[in-house]
Amino acid sequence: MEDKERFIELIRALPLVSVDLVLVRDGREVLLGLRTNRPAQGWWFVPGGRILKNEKRADALSRVAARELGIVDIHALKPAFLGPFEHFYDDCFAGDIGVSTHYVVLGHRIDVPAGFEIPGCDDQHEALRWWPIDDALGSNQVHRFTRDYLPLLT
Repeated sequence: MEDKERFIELIRALPLVSVDLVLVRDGREVLLGLRTNRPAQGWWFVPGGRILKNEKRADALSRVAARELGIVDIHALKPAFLGPFEHFYDDCFAGDIGVSTHYVVLGHRIDVPAGFEIPGCDDQHEALRWWPIDDALGSNQVHRFTRDYLPLLT
C-alpha cells in the first residue's frame, strides 16, 4: 500500500493531534493565513500542523513555525498554552473522497510586539495577513475553528 493510501486509512480510523499557533501582534491583531490545502482550503486560518509520531509538542511548534512562517526560534517568543480544541472536517488532505478528518488541536498563543513581521510564507498559504481581532471574529471568511480562539485573546 502506498503512503498516501495508508495515511488516508489512518485518518479514516483515528484522530490526528496538532498544534495551532495563534500569533497576536500588539494585543490587537491576529495572524491568519489563506489556506491552499485541505481541510479548510480557501479559509483564513491560524497557522498550525499535526504532531508527528515521536515528536514532542515543543518540537512540533518549532517545526511548524519554521516551515510555515520562517520563525526559527518560536520558543523565544514564549508560547502560552490556550488549551485543547477539537476540529471536525467533512474532507481530508486528499480531497472530498468520503473521508472526514478529526483533529485534537493544542492551541498556543504567541504574543509579538507592534511592527512584528513574519519572515516567510510557505506553500500552504496563498497569503498571510494580520487581522484586527474584532474584524476576524466578525468575518465569514475566517474559519469558525479559528474564530473559536478569538474571544480568548482579548
